[in-house]
Amino acid sequence: MLALWTKVTLWLKEEKGASMVEYALLVVLIAIVALVAVSLAGDAVSETFSEIGSSLD
Repeated sequence: MLALWTKVTLWLKEEKGASMVEYALLVVLIAIVALVAVSLAGDAVSETFSEIGSSLD
């Protein structure tokens, strides 16, 4: 049982740092969040500019 535990802990310690796949997933997640934020803010800003423009006429 101790030998199995030793092998498992050594196997878990071999993994160091993030792999390229994990970095790619983070970049995709950040890009999706940025696109959603820009699209939501873009609608609000567009409505505000439309109101300002119509009040100036």
